[in-house]
Amino acid sequence: MTCKSFAMVCRALILSMLMFSFQSATAGMIGTDQVAGVGSAQAERSHISSVLARADVTRQLHSYGVDVKTAQDRVAMLTDEEARSLAGNLQSVPAGADSGWWIAAAIIVVVLAWWYWGRR
Repeated sequence: MTCKSFAMVCRALILSMLMFSFQSATAGMIGTDQVAGVGSAQAERSHISSVLARADVTRQLHSYGVDVKTAQDRVAMLTDEEARSLAGNLQSVPAGADSGWWIAAAIIVVVLAWWYWGRR
């Protein structure tokens, strides 16, 4: 790179930094409850939606005369507290509970991969 082209690149970078750095952004302290609440409420809504998408749940809803799309719309309209409560209730009932075996399977896969790479 020649000195002239280097100077041209530097000028372009300085100009872009001057033009784009003056944004009206404000910073403030937020509590951990605000940060944790947003992610967990969305995660709980997605958990509820995944339970509603299961075939056995869909069949049961249809037998009660409830449309799955209507149920999904109702889940989207839940408040954060209602979503937390419903997700907690889904974990406590046997049909919606997560057994947790996937965690053990993931650990076994990681240990086997680590052992295999250690033998090489």
